[in-house]
Amino acid sequence: MKTYWQIFWTALRLGLTSFGGPTAHLGYFQQTYVKEKKWLSNQEFTDLVALSQFIPGPASSQVGIGIGLKKGGIIGSIISFIGFTMPTVLVLMIFATYAVSFEQTPGWLQGLKLVAVAIIAHAIIDMSKKLIRSSWHAIIAVIALIILLLYTTVLSQIAVLIGAAIFGYVFIKEKEAATDAKSPLSMKFGALCLLLFSLLLIAAPILSGLWSNEWLQLFEKFYTAGALVFGGGHVVLPLLQTQFVDSGMVTADHFIAGYGATQAVPGPLFTFAAYIGMVIGGVPTALWAIFAIFLPAFLLLFGTYPFWHYVSQQAKLRGAISGMNAAVVSILVATFISPVITQSIGHIKDVVIAVILFLLLFKIKPMWAVLISILLGLIMY
Repeated sequence: MKTYWQIFWTALRLGLTSFGGPTAHLGYFQQTYVKEKKWLSNQEFTDLVALSQFIPGPASSQVGIGIGLKKGGIIGSIISFIGFTMPTVLVLMIFATYAVSFEQTPGWLQGLKLVAVAIIAHAIIDMSKKLIRSSWHAIIAVIALIILLLYTTVLSQIAVLIGAAIFGYVFIKEKEAATDAKSPLSMKFGALCLLLFSLLLIAAPILSGLWSNEWLQLFEKFYTAGALVFGGGHVVLPLLQTQFVDSGMVTADHFIAGYGATQAVPGPLFTFAAYIGMVIGGVPTALWAIFAIFLPAFLLLFGTYPFWHYVSQQAKLRGAISGMNAAVVSILVATFISPVITQSIGHIKDVVIAVILFLLLFKIKPMWAVLISILLGLIMY
């Protein structure tokens, strides 16, 4: 029991203070878990980071889950997840309660929409530098963007990712990863988790189409989004946008403003799901959304960790993931164009504020940019 309390309070402290996005989270994790507490070696931490980059899902959250798994087993992984995400979830739920009460967009909410423009633009630039590293990657990105601009559906996103994976498997050569991973889980358990992950990914859309059940439909939408996020937490934006904005369940204004608010709080970007759930149906829906969107992260981590030593040596598989990551940049660009730009920029002063915030982000952290955007929104609108 003492171990579980240690896991929870350490994760909670990180959940309250880990500002700056996934890359910053990993820095906090290494400082806390490796250097200070010595719960795992630097090599074990590196293995977890490499695995989290290889599989879909929220990278920093999966590393935190993995650390909890090593320290306290499956229960430890769940406790670590709760501690790290709970502060952000609560703040976003409170914010959503007030954000949806306005019939017209107030100035500070417009400011949040504009800071979302600036932050996503930075994310596209950063991801492009990291993920588009060759002419093959560029070809994938261009073709994917053309398709996504012509067809803006969840199926088109899935098709693009599958096509990019095949292209990457054939044409892109990646180096093998050195690993010394030792999983506390058996290969049999890992295989069961991967099987359950696949069954849910296939069955949820089918069952959702057959039965008109709101909880099942919400589960399918959030689970699918959580299962298909490659390349970083920002990619959850286009996946959730096609699921909830295009379907009319959430307005574009509330969606973009909520994403901007998510940048101001610590913790993983996937907690944006709590905001959406709160807008749709209050506390129960928000908690259901968090469960559904993070479930794939648990199943994939539990499923692949026992096999990671083998998988990391397969250059072809790493090429497939590399191809998907290139397509991910295009998915984010397509969403940046619509609805982010189209719903946020309507006047020359919107452009001016968005550009100012974009330039400020080269010098300051997103949290401060969000606060400045709220102030500018109150003044200018």
